[in-house]
Amino acid sequence: MQPSLLEQIKSHKEEDAKLQRIKQNLERGKFPGFVIDEDGTLRFQNRLCVPDHSELKEKILAEAHNTRYSIHPGGTKMYRDLKQYFWWDNMKREIAEYVDRCLTCQKVKAKHQRPVGELRSVEIPTWKWDSISMDFIIGLPFLGSKKNAIWTIVDSLTKSAHFLPIHDAWGIERLT
Repeated sequence: MQPSLLEQIKSHKEEDAKLQRIKQNLERGKFPGFVIDEDGTLRFQNRLCVPDHSELKEKILAEAHNTRYSIHPGGTKMYRDLKQYFWWDNMKREIAEYVDRCLTCQKVKAKHQRPVGELRSVEIPTWKWDSISMDFIIGLPFLGSKKNAIWTIVDSLTKSAHFLPIHDAWGIERLT
């Protein structure tokens, strides 16, 4: 059995010299915002202080970034989520580096994709029904008149639309 994340943080707290120095100087009031919890863990503004242990931080970052519930958030969102519960030195920088190392994020995120090109404005038609778009909605249940699809025709200028009930087996000759 593996210990929980809180138990791992507690077991590695003695290894971090900085957290030990903060604990020792708490009585002198040198580090405002830090408190020692009932169970002996150090907290900063009610957030759990994580020791400087690379495997432990990697586990926290992986849990916050790769799980089914988080779905690869960006660095900013991941920092906002983690800073509610955890604190460690240079936390924001380490989160940004972790997200930058993620291969999935590098492939998917928009900042890594090639730009589309120059944007061109769409021509505005001058007459009604001069420019139209058509689409079909198929796979509907049969109506009383044996029609199971809808043919949509939209005018680009006025945005008025016609919705015609049709049968999906009708050929192009019948539709024209």
